[in-house]
Amino acid sequence: MRRSRHVTPAVRSSEVHDDESTPADALRYLIHLPDDYDVDPGRRWPLVLFLHGAGERGSDLDLAAVHGPPKLADAGHEFPFILVTPQCAASSQWVAELSTLSGLLDEVVAAHRVDPERVSVTGLSMGGYGTWSLAVRYPDRFTAIAPICGGLWLQSAAPIHRLPVWAFHGDADDVVPISATEQIATELRSLGADVRFTRYAGIGHDSWTESYENPELYEWLLSHRRLP
Repeated sequence: MRRSRHVTPAVRSSEVHDDESTPADALRYLIHLPDDYDVDPGRRWPLVLFLHGAGERGSDLDLAAVHGPPKLADAGHEFPFILVTPQCAASSQWVAELSTLSGLLDEVVAAHRVDPERVSVTGLSMGGYGTWSLAVRYPDRFTAIAPICGGLWLQSAAPIHRLPVWAFHGDADDVVPISATEQIATELRSLGADVRFTRYAGIGHDSWTESYENPELYEWLLSHRRLP
């Protein structure tokens, strides 16, 4: 996949470098495009937004790609979707960046051939919290979500009861207890939601490596279209 660097909400699609400062209301981000993105100019592609964990915050954009889909893409894995990987500032966290993430998505959709009916979000740990919270804030803009070892802070998951969810968590997680995901899954199921919940027996906080190496996860994300 082809990788490029950008910053939002500054001038759309402008190239940035690691030594440039980023405005407080902006996010640096990576975009991976499929190798055959330019083959058919009329084709629209699914988009997957990936939110990294707390350890990857900062100003070194390469840190955002040390886990999950961007790591696999950098290693040569070809995904059939546009992959967007923003980086959170060291002084912030994803739940404080929801409106900026929404603006980032607006920018990417405007600049690339994105299928607006197939936009999904996934993330790990702090990014798992961000995935849940972003979907709760903007439930109508996503097709499906896949939060990994995350949770919600003092929020109801009711706004996403119509959104397909596949959550992952290790039952030996001593950083974010599995109960954080269990509570959300229980609430959503009580509302008749489409929820898959994978519990990893004996796995600690790193429940993302196995999850993101599972091809079924990407097949599941791409199998959905946004409900009318």
